[in-house]
Amino acid sequence: MRRRSLLIAVPAGLVTLAACGDGDDSGSSSNASDSASPDASASSAAPPPKIVDGPLPAITAGTKFDEKPTVAKGSGEPSKDLAVKTVIAGGGKAVAESDFISANYLGQVWQSAKVFDNSYDRKTPLVIQLAQGSIIDGWRYALTGKKTGSRVQFAVPPTWGYGKQGNEQAGIKGDDTLVFVVDVQDTFNARSSADGKKAGQGDAALPKVGTNTDGKAPSIEVPKTDPPKKLVAEYVLEGDGAEVGAQDSVLVQYEGVLWDGGKEFDSTYARKQLTSFSLQQVVKGWAQGLTGKKVGSRVLIVIPPELGYGDSPPEGSGIEKDSTLVFSVDILAKM
Repeated sequence: MRRRSLLIAVPAGLVTLAACGDGDDSGSSSNASDSASPDASASSAAPPPKIVDGPLPAITAGTKFDEKPTVAKGSGEPSKDLAVKTVIAGGGKAVAESDFISANYLGQVWQSAKVFDNSYDRKTPLVIQLAQGSIIDGWRYALTGKKTGSRVQFAVPPTWGYGKQGNEQAGIKGDDTLVFVVDVQDTFNARSSADGKKAGQGDAALPKVGTNTDGKAPSIEVPKTDPPKKLVAEYVLEGDGAEVGAQDSVLVQYEGVLWDGGKEFDSTYARKQLTSFSLQQVVKGWAQGLTGKKVGSRVLIVIPPELGYGDSPPEGSGIEKDSTLVFSVDILAKM
């Protein structure tokens, strides 16, 4: 039986699945636009598509990787199958189904060339899981197996898009074929780790965290001393990515242990499943500890009771009242 994540702070002291992964829903949020992102609007029961190499409209401008493209109007009737073309072949990691990806993208309607969404103008890549129910099926099938650094163009018939209901808010009708250009920047899964530079861990009064980057849980050695009274949030590995803001959502790996005895009580490594959440949805120690830290980092967070679960720990969590909590957190992406 999988253990639930214990990070949610609303309502206080309760374990819920609203923000952190459990079961097959290991992603909770993304920064795609409300009306037209490729988020799945309903679960699909469609069989896997036949993948063909065309037809696809020409990319007439913005032809470099991660440059906003301009795409011509579709010519003639689109394929009833899923048309996929690797426009630029990257040499990075291969994307697997159920991975999280970070990507910039543009989507438009085949028949009209109407752009209904793009992340380039928002200057924020989409971070989303390629899992059924998280994203439209056309994305899952088109991007699985592609490598990071690739630009992929594909045309999604309604069967593997928004179905017969379309997406009224985005102006997508039930018979519209959708054309996407996607620049795949990175991919993350349960074997992902932070990749920053080692920071000094010279304070003997604080836990020492392992610096391995092999996707396995880092060791956490808790000293046999009294815990600090105030929040501690220090780099173990310092990344060079963007700083996390107080309103942001993040994709993370983490390991949580009790200061008293060092017993593990929660871990994405044990669940073999990444977690994403908004910093507005977690205990105060997490939100304060991660705000201002850089993507690509591993952070030691020591949370005193008043910024954790206090006298109301989640039932069945193994956390006693007024416990000090110790976390190692790998910030993989900002969402």
